[in-house]
Amino acid sequence: MKTLSRDLSWLRFNARVLQEAQCPTVPLLERLKFLAIFSSNLDEFFKVRVATLRRLTKLKKKTRAKLGESPKRQLKEVLAEVARQQQEFGATFREQLLPELNRRRIHLLTEATLTDQQREWTARYFAENVRDLLSPMVLDDTLHHLFLKDQAVYLTFFLSQPHAAAGKAKRRPDDERVLIMELPTKRHGSRFVRLPDEGEERYVLFLDDVIRVGAASLFPAYQQVEVNAIKLSRDAELDIEEEVSGDLMEKIRSSLAKRATGFPARLLFDPEMPREVLRAIRQKTGITDEELVEGSRYHNFRDFFGFPDFGEADFHYPPRPALPHPTLPRTGSLLAVIGARDHLLHPPYQSFDYVTRLLREAATDPRVAVINITLYRVASKSAVVKALLKAAKSGKQVTVVMELKARFDEESNLFWADKLKRAGVHVIFTPPELKVHSKLLVIVRREADETTRRYGYFSTGNFNESTSELYTDHGLFTADERLTEEVAAVFEYLRDQSVVPELQQLLVAPFGLRPSLNALIDYEIKQAKKGREAYIILKVNAVEDEGMIAKLYEASHAGVRVELIVRGIGRLVPGQSGFSENISQRGLVDRFLEHSRVYVFGHGGEEKVYVSSADWMTRNLDRRVEVAFPILDESLRAEVRQLLDFQRNDNVKARDFENDYIPALEGEKPMHAQEATYAWLKGLKRRQAKGVR
Repeated sequence: MKTLSRDLSWLRFNARVLQEAQCPTVPLLERLKFLAIFSSNLDEFFKVRVATLRRLTKLKKKTRAKLGESPKRQLKEVLAEVARQQQEFGATFREQLLPELNRRRIHLLTEATLTDQQREWTARYFAENVRDLLSPMVLDDTLHHLFLKDQAVYLTFFLSQPHAAAGKAKRRPDDERVLIMELPTKRHGSRFVRLPDEGEERYVLFLDDVIRVGAASLFPAYQQVEVNAIKLSRDAELDIEEEVSGDLMEKIRSSLAKRATGFPARLLFDPEMPREVLRAIRQKTGITDEELVEGSRYHNFRDFFGFPDFGEADFHYPPRPALPHPTLPRTGSLLAVIGARDHLLHPPYQSFDYVTRLLREAATDPRVAVINITLYRVASKSAVVKALLKAAKSGKQVTVVMELKARFDEESNLFWADKLKRAGVHVIFTPPELKVHSKLLVIVRREADETTRRYGYFSTGNFNESTSELYTDHGLFTADERLTEEVAAVFEYLRDQSVVPELQQLLVAPFGLRPSLNALIDYEIKQAKKGREAYIILKVNAVEDEGMIAKLYEASHAGVRVELIVRGIGRLVPGQSGFSENISQRGLVDRFLEHSRVYVFGHGGEEKVYVSSADWMTRNLDRRVEVAFPILDESLRAEVRQLLDFQRNDNVKARDFENDYIPALEGEKPMHAQEATYAWLKGLKRRQAKGVR
């Protein structure tokens, strides 16, 4: 069975992001943002995957052998591809985007390219706006250890040739000094400074270079001051459970018990940095040659998210305001309309505000008794959590399953968990071996006839207002007892993990999702062997699990048509004679991040459509609580299929398995899936009024 390396497959996805930065039809500042995303992705890759591989290389030889693949070989391959991508990244910025900015009369200057007049202005700006933000620290014998923050940019200062020592033949120990400080981007408010315009010409300078201009005034006792930049990426403490399990897990736990917390994964440094400075940093931090990576003069390209836009409308995508929902009211009770029928929500095309409105309504409705919700990632100023706090203060029984292991959001989740607990909310933390990734909400209400009814919202996306503006997701509002009763059983399981629920409709990991998917694929295989139409359409972020890949290969060999739409990791190799000739794969990277997961099975003409939080990765299927829920309403099932069909037929943004754009066939009209989705949803209410979809 042929599969790609997980890490190389992920890097192939990041290559697609880089392609968007190179695409001339993407607005200029959006292309800069794609470069920022690419850079952020690589940072995360080093913090998680490269750091993990390095840790695995340090295991004992016998333990490493049980991993199956050589971590050293994998690490070598990965770093070679990273180096290639970084070269392409630099060329894209220097040879494409900077010249295009210049053509638009926007010039990103450096300290070396400032005119005398601009240098004078910058020196004044430094004295008035930046100098007081700086607090450099001397790297001398009094400092025994230097701790560098993860992902922060630091400036180093190398001071030499003190004025008092001029002309002296003998050098003193303090003739040269090394200092370091964090670049004060947050305190300054931006990484960039706009200089005065000159006619139609507009100028921007890195904050780093403002400091370089003013550095001499900081240290008047020295004739020469050299300023360089570094950035450290730390091991993100990825649980090895993501990689292996069982007895081997225990051995690895034991082997890694004494490792340092937040072990450095990569130190990027300016290649022009004096050797004395690099030597001092290594001595004070314990960084080794293995972690040193030659970078550029500037680090943290993610700061280009805040690059000035100069008020140019065409520098950005055209506005796509969130659409009102065709069947959910803008005002009035949402519980009432959800009780009457199911409704699908499609953020960011449609407003996520319907979810927060539902929670606010439940918080104040005197007939609502219980609210249960899973929280994986929440916004920094979460309207969702505020509604839950209000519900608790109103006397509702509120239960929150809070995932503390949501990578890079642990601190935020701890903050909200503490606040919820102090308000009287029952907060459930799952055990270390079980991460809750499903997105579930159930509201229990006592109706006018004194019966109890459950209302639910199940989604592929987080209860997060911020990401809902950027991530494409599907969410189902329902009061259908076939679904709400089973979700209530899932919450019961989450309370103590003692009783595994028996479910008919929901496919729930870690106990039911994998066998259910295998059974659904087996059904398609049987149909194909009988000469009947058999197909599987799968839209996910990742296909990584070897068992599921083997099952898809088996289906392909039996004659089942398998269509994959994979945004990220895709380890399956399509189109290979003998085992995957009936499998095709494409991926989409566009304005919005494709985040929804949809599984479609032909099922003998009675098509089944599931929407899910789960990718086809081992961790999602075996070590997380994930939920795939069926779309039971026929009209909503058609709605999901229509949006899926736009992606299946995209010939503008879709890439094939080799990352080549899929062109339109001769005579075929352009199909831009995200644009078509917005237009279709915009006209949905009008079409429904006419009795068509």
